[in-house]
Amino acid sequence: MDFPPNQGLDQEEVDEQVAETIEENDVVLFMKGTELMPQCGYSRKALGLIDQYRDDYETVDVLESLDEYRAALSDHSDWETIPQTFVDGEFVGGSDILEEFEERGELAETLGQSE
Repeated sequence: MDFPPNQGLDQEEVDEQVAETIEENDVVLFMKGTELMPQCGYSRKALGLIDQYRDDYETVDVLESLDEYRAALSDHSDWETIPQTFVDGEFVGGSDILEEFEERGELAETLGQSE
């Protein structure tokens, strides 16, 4: 599902978009920037880790309504930093958590892929 570029959505619109995106996608990464142009190293790292195991996942650029996204995401994750990864509606973590799963050889399984 593609959302039009955000022109600074209000909190209610962001809350709704976050809830729908998490519900409708097996894997979703809320990140700073886009898949082609990540705007922070942590988002770039999370993309790289997910890309190893998934071709099909959703990304959401949070930058244009960053405060609203932080608030909406904290309702789902109790996590304050971006990026945030959700799998099957459940919060998994940021790039550091993905990296830990990768180091333990558990990232493919966590992302719903069998190696």
